[in-house]
Amino acid sequence: MTSYFIRRLLLIIPTFLGVTIIAFGITRFLPGGPVEREIMRMRMATASEGVGGGGAGSVLDPTSEMTEAAKKEIEKAFGFDKPIHVAYWDWLKRVCVLDFGTSYNFQEPVWNMIIDRFHISLIFGSLGFLGAYLVSIPLGIFKALRHGSYFDFGSSAIVFIGYSIPGWALGVLLLTFLATDRFADILPLGDIKTGSYQNLPQIIKDIEQDNVIYDDTGTLIWEKMSFTSKLIDRIYHMILPVFCYMMGSFASLTILTKNSLMENLGQDYVRTAFAKGLAPRRVIFVHTLRNSLIPLATGLGHALGYIMAGSYLIEMVFNIDGIGYLGFTSILQRDYTVVMGILSLNVMLTLFGNIFSDILYAVIDPRIRFE
Repeated sequence: MTSYFIRRLLLIIPTFLGVTIIAFGITRFLPGGPVEREIMRMRMATASEGVGGGGAGSVLDPTSEMTEAAKKEIEKAFGFDKPIHVAYWDWLKRVCVLDFGTSYNFQEPVWNMIIDRFHISLIFGSLGFLGAYLVSIPLGIFKALRHGSYFDFGSSAIVFIGYSIPGWALGVLLLTFLATDRFADILPLGDIKTGSYQNLPQIIKDIEQDNVIYDDTGTLIWEKMSFTSKLIDRIYHMILPVFCYMMGSFASLTILTKNSLMENLGQDYVRTAFAKGLAPRRVIFVHTLRNSLIPLATGLGHALGYIMAGSYLIEMVFNIDGIGYLGFTSILQRDYTVVMGILSLNVMLTLFGNIFSDILYAVIDPRIRFE
């Protein structure tokens, strides 16, 4: 088994290289990159200056050609002046020391940008993942034990409806019905904390009472709020996005738990346990359930990448400034240093998560031997 995991660890290297080489090549040949955007920005700025100066002849049209020397200077500034294999090798050497470069748009180190947002995606992703398991496993067990009942059919309808609706689309619906004046304005529209005193939940206003926690413009002074008020406000903003995170894996986990448990309940060792007079609760929750949890171990390993990346679209819908939202905006803005930095971390976490899943397989079921 040790040799198997050593081989798996060694396979991380070619897998990482393969994924990043493909992604790096796409960033070099995809139109509308940082070089093109900078050229267009400079042309528009020059055109604007020409119009402001009143000289029609000095206006540089955005479609006009730039000198070859100017283009090369821009390419050099963004690191696009080198052959692709040389540029990739330089990038790979920096990544080995956790230097992902500097963002084109924000002019900040990519590593610092990721670290600043990591805890946000970690909190939302881990709560959503944990909540999905806490709900799906008991529900799947109960569905398996009540297979064919009205509860099973009714819950299956809810599960499949949840499976058919993406988390981000559900977020839009929830915001429309629970966070707008048109319907029920009881939850916030997004973000991770309240920005003004007027939008604070009434329970926090009651807790603070005469404590002045806002300035003349109504902007909250976060540092003056008590710990209890901060905690309530955070939970207030987490309800909808965490629910959407849960729905992303809720349905599949529930069905997987049910089917796995039903399959094991039909095995010979379960019938033998019942024949020996063991209590049904002990047979189901001690012997059968342990084997039924083996397929779910894969999800635990993949949680590393899920928590790191968050959900691009869910964070966008709820305006959560986490790693997922950063990656989404970076793709749209062609900020390739940020895109490659986030991709590199996600690939590594996913690969290590797969190995972690294999370890969990062996821990849950001692009969499994990797060769």
